[in-house]
Amino acid sequence: MIKEKFNLSGKVAVITGASKGIGKAIARGFAEFGAHVVVSSRDKDAVKKVENEFKSEGLSASSLKCHVGNIDDRENLINSTLKSYDRIDILVNNAGTNPYFGPIHKMPQEAYQKTMDVNLNSAIELSNLVYPTMKNQNSGNIIHISSIEGIHPSKFMSAYNISKAALIMLTKNQSIEWGKYNIRVNAICPGYVRTKLSSGLLEFEGAEERLVNNVSLKRASDPEEMAGLAVFLASDASSYITGTSIVNDGGLLNSPIF
Repeated sequence: MIKEKFNLSGKVAVITGASKGIGKAIARGFAEFGAHVVVSSRDKDAVKKVENEFKSEGLSASSLKCHVGNIDDRENLINSTLKSYDRIDILVNNAGTNPYFGPIHKMPQEAYQKTMDVNLNSAIELSNLVYPTMKNQNSGNIIHISSIEGIHPSKFMSAYNISKAALIMLTKNQSIEWGKYNIRVNAICPGYVRTKLSSGLLEFEGAEERLVNNVSLKRASDPEEMAGLAVFLASDASSYITGTSIVNDGGLLNSPIF
């Protein structure tokens, strides 16, 4: 049955940046379809709150503190999950940051490096940490949360744009190297989603109005509107999809010139 292909029962999913926003919505989606979700972020209390919220709704969840820019936290996230559940089926690299809005020629090196460490390097390194387990299982699923900013340039977000573009190429490279072990790797490219991270865009006068006017659906999205796509990519319903970056932007990139 096609319906059964969306079933995630028995799967263990690790989601970074899952205390709020897109990460939390994806974690909830996985849990509602039967997976055990390990929610993580740099804020221990925040992810514990999410864990308790999910459990109160009858969902299977646990939480671990993980600042993805910290090597010890990354290793603990993966090792502790494997110790507790003896497998990892799904990894969602969602944690992201954008500490600098401004012209590229004035961008501080520290801001650039922080953006790369959190948005890109952590995704590489967490993927490498789960790779041996997924290889031994002969199955695995990695989802990178990229952005339309990795496809189309925007002013004042150069480091963020570069990191998200690199995630798209990382998706392709991992898929061709790891596909023989039945490890699928895909990326989601959200458009304008109402999250704390995107709120920085609104500091520019008229930014939200211009964004929404360029969206075919004439509105911003909510984090929950990314969750269904993530469930699809994590499940057997997408069993022949790998190396792909799927745009979920309400038609923003289709904005006509005239």
